[in-house]
Amino acid sequence: MEFRQLGNSGLQVPVLCFGTGTFGGSTEFFKPWGSTDVAEARELIDLCMEAGVNFFDTADVYSEGRAEEILGAGIAHLPRESVLISTKSTFPFGEGANARGSSRYHLTQQVNGSLKRLKTDYIDVYHMHGFDALTPMEETLSTLNDFVREGKIRYIACSNFSGWHLQRSLDISKQYGWSHYVTHQVYYSLIGRDYEHELMPLGMAEGVGALVWSPLGWGRLTGKLRRGQPAAAGTRASDGLTGSPAVDEEYLYKVVDALDAVAAETGRSVPQVALNWLLRKPTVSSLVIGARTADQLKANLQAAEFSLTLEQVTKLDTASERPLPYPYWHQRQFATRNPAPPSYR
Repeated sequence: MEFRQLGNSGLQVPVLCFGTGTFGGSTEFFKPWGSTDVAEARELIDLCMEAGVNFFDTADVYSEGRAEEILGAGIAHLPRESVLISTKSTFPFGEGANARGSSRYHLTQQVNGSLKRLKTDYIDVYHMHGFDALTPMEETLSTLNDFVREGKIRYIACSNFSGWHLQRSLDISKQYGWSHYVTHQVYYSLIGRDYEHELMPLGMAEGVGALVWSPLGWGRLTGKLRRGQPAAAGTRASDGLTGSPAVDEEYLYKVVDALDAVAAETGRSVPQVALNWLLRKPTVSSLVIGARTADQLKANLQAAEFSLTLEQVTKLDTASERPLPYPYWHQRQFATRNPAPPSYR
């Protein structure tokens, strides 16, 4: 398994990270994702470890903390230093006006709660799960810096920030000499390339690595969706893709056609090609992959066993290209001064 630097930190992470959103399934929102119990989780975790994937991502809100509990139990038989744990906070957890956000009050409760649920003394990577516009950035960042100094977390990170949210946060950390965000957990896929417009160039300039969530476009790039072919029962696509961005069907089929072509060239599956396309992109440190079964996990792990060629990546780039939003379409008219990010890593 290939390891890459997590942003400009000294931490090396595998290019694939196992996501635990399928653990627990104890709420109506997460039930369609999966309901993996402790025994099943341990089997999947052991498969990851055998493949060299020792990075596990979770969040306090996944099944109201149950996913963290299952992950903690699932790794209990392993030396703590052999695994890397990423978790998150910001979204509502419990009742009350202060049971949400990135305030010192809420984060202090949540980091201590996560440590208990995970049964660990420290968290390797701690994310702000979303941006909190009501809490001063200085309050959030000073709190996170305190956690680092106390040894509760090793590295701080963010998720789902805009470009200015991330840049302002980095500037504040530099101003005060505080720990800074080393990775940004983002939505990025062949059918969701908004990350490339602003956040990728920012990541390249500031050394912020991308930890990609939903790399298969909310299950649309599994190879199971075809023209005139409804989603199979029991899949995420058949469950309505709650919370996912809308995707034009013809655009999706065009991308899937290109994936089919490259899959035939490489002898790989459609999802493996879609995942490998992301691994060829600048700033990408790791992809968060999920699986309900051992067979699904084994198939996804194989996505890191090969490398698409520049020509194959270009074919997929062309099929998935979308009109740029302003001001990027205007800037791109002057490509000699505003070049696109590199297309191949």
